[in-house]
Amino acid sequence: MSTTDQGETGKACPYPFAEMERLEIHPEYNRLRDAGELGRVLMLDGREAWLAASWEDVAKVFVDPRFSRSATLGKDVPRVLPAIQDQPVIMLMDPPEHTRLRRVATKALTSRRMEALRPRTQEVADDLIDKMLAKGAPADLMEDFALPLPIIMICELLGVPIEDQTKFRTWSDQMLSNGAYSQEVVMAAGQSLYLYLSELIAERRKQDTNDLLGSLVRARDKDDRLSETELVGFAVTLLIAGYETTANAIGNSVYTLLTHPEKLAELRKDLSLIPKAVDELLRIIPIAKQASWVRMAVEDVELSGTIVKAGEAVAIQTHSANTDPKVYDHPEEIDFHRTSNPHMSLGHGAHHCMGAQLVRVEMQTALGSLISRIPALRFAVPEPRIKFLRGRLVPSLEALPLTW
Repeated sequence: MSTTDQGETGKACPYPFAEMERLEIHPEYNRLRDAGELGRVLMLDGREAWLAASWEDVAKVFVDPRFSRSATLGKDVPRVLPAIQDQPVIMLMDPPEHTRLRRVATKALTSRRMEALRPRTQEVADDLIDKMLAKGAPADLMEDFALPLPIIMICELLGVPIEDQTKFRTWSDQMLSNGAYSQEVVMAAGQSLYLYLSELIAERRKQDTNDLLGSLVRARDKDDRLSETELVGFAVTLLIAGYETTANAIGNSVYTLLTHPEKLAELRKDLSLIPKAVDELLRIIPIAKQASWVRMAVEDVELSGTIVKAGEAVAIQTHSANTDPKVYDHPEEIDFHRTSNPHMSLGHGAHHCMGAQLVRVEMQTALGSLISRIPALRFAVPEPRIKFLRGRLVPSLEALPLTW
């Protein structure tokens, strides 16, 4: 494809393309990817941006320093979500600030610490399953299992009182809405969450604790520690990623397995496949309905033969990248035996999710426990009657009625 500039790309396509009905993304993403093109899209706010859909382009936007996240912070840039992102969370930072924050935070959020949560995760999962079985079928897997498991774990990890977990669920749901709530509600939820976590961190300054917030307060890099704003922003990121993303990944994974009974049977026969199955499900299931935060080019950069000019915005679609036939054999098939699975559902490069190991621990525990303890698990209603929520950034089941 010849190198082009913005003036030769034609009319921008309204974006998002359409509301997802289930877990199938719009075919335009794959068309752009397979044609080796960047998309030119018109965001909801009326401004244009580029859309990257191939694995190579998405990976480049993740790692190339010429694509800046911090250049969007507090700026009225092209966007899908209604609110301007004005909080300096780690997802919206560039080096050297991102490098420093990640280095300090990593001392508190170690893989060993995440793996050490596996026994407690198993206890919580078993307790929730016990309650489901005692109540009897049918059960709503979302309300009875997929939602409470990660919120309990992330709140225990951070040191949030159990009585406040309902608040966290409400604020997180509102913050990640994309049309389900008004902009005023979304902004109020963000402010409430930031204020609440600020108060918890202030308590940790006075009274040292062994939870993650306490560890983050103590974490230093030489003589440098996280500022108050950085601490709160990091805690918010952990909460939303550790709850909302994981809860819906669990629910969507169970739904996907039940709609692919041969894959569920494969796991029932060999539970040792669960770790690879979790990564394959993370690859094949969209982690978000559409691109959300954009990056800004700070220099002219070429993607798929198109020059993205300095000052232009680029959005990325990880799902089309995760099913790129240039990277994956039979990319649209679920294969629990892949030897290589470089999916980007949990980020990429320096922006790979620091809580990725916690996501895997919780998903592995959840799926392994459900399959082993309730082997006859199945839909309680015909599959077409199962509904997904609309107006959300993350694909979310309204309910998942199951029986056994």
